[in-house]
Amino acid sequence: MKAYVLRSYGPPDALELTEVPKPVPGPGEVLVRVRATSVQPYDWHFMRGEPYVARVMPGGPGLLRPPIPILGADVAGEVEAVGAGVTGFVPGDAVYGMPKGGGFAEYVSVPEGLLAPKPANLSFEEAAAVPLAAGTALIAVRDSGRVRPGQKVLVNGASGGVGTFAVQIAKAYGAHVTGVCGPRNTDLVRSLGADEVVDRTKEDFTRTEARYDVLLYVAGERSFRECRRVLRRKGTYVFVGGAAGRWLQPAGRMFAALAASLFTSQRAVGADVIGSPDTRRNLLELTELIEDGRVTPVIDRRHPFAELRAAVRYQEEGRAAGKVVVTL
Repeated sequence: MKAYVLRSYGPPDALELTEVPKPVPGPGEVLVRVRATSVQPYDWHFMRGEPYVARVMPGGPGLLRPPIPILGADVAGEVEAVGAGVTGFVPGDAVYGMPKGGGFAEYVSVPEGLLAPKPANLSFEEAAAVPLAAGTALIAVRDSGRVRPGQKVLVNGASGGVGTFAVQIAKAYGAHVTGVCGPRNTDLVRSLGADEVVDRTKEDFTRTEARYDVLLYVAGERSFRECRRVLRRKGTYVFVGGAAGRWLQPAGRMFAALAASLFTSQRAVGADVIGSPDTRRNLLELTELIEDGRVTPVIDRRHPFAELRAAVRYQEEGRAAGKVVVTL
């Protein structure tokens, strides 16, 4: 099969399109014929091995060489074969999921618990935009933020991959949502259901009189100290991402927020979808939200498989509104 293989850290050109053996599903695994995948910060952090501090952290890039030879954390496609003990899928089923690697290939073998039936109202391309970004947003809203009906939620970075899902999921959970984004995406964020939209080039959301129960920090370089000004006394700051750096960021801002929250009544917490033991449950909840029409993936660009490196390069620029999808 064809796959983009990463043999050493580097820019998108380090992804080598080559022929590799087609995987064979082991016990409890499902072989998926990939019809679409998506690119996201998770992929290029592992591609470049940055921030460097992550190389010595559990679950991060390896110290000297990439631990994941074939990247691609999102897949949508058809079941080709199943391994021993698989009971939930049969060949021909349309599925989507989050294999944590292997999606930049024509086939990938995925543990059964990381897959779910594809939402009936989505194409493969649309479904590939969902798993990691929407799963992160779901955990940020439901688990980390503990959002309840009537609460006020601010999403900083509302027009990105995670942000577009976070706005919709927070609304589905009954929150009053304010989205922060750049000027070219204000209409998009409003169309996703945001009750209020802040143009970050015209207004500093940390200096407004508004107060929020939950602040989802998806993008930017603002510190917890700045953001907590707009949190209620017992509000929650959920750290999802932020501007990346070569050595420390965004990990440095996350650690600083967690440390500072020890001395305040406001809670700081991360949102980790990769380490979640409930991937299948999360996917099934997302499927319900999508098929009910309460959540819709936003796709900025679609690239053919031959242009995967260009897709990664564009996503690295940080200007995508929603997701960047690659079709096979």
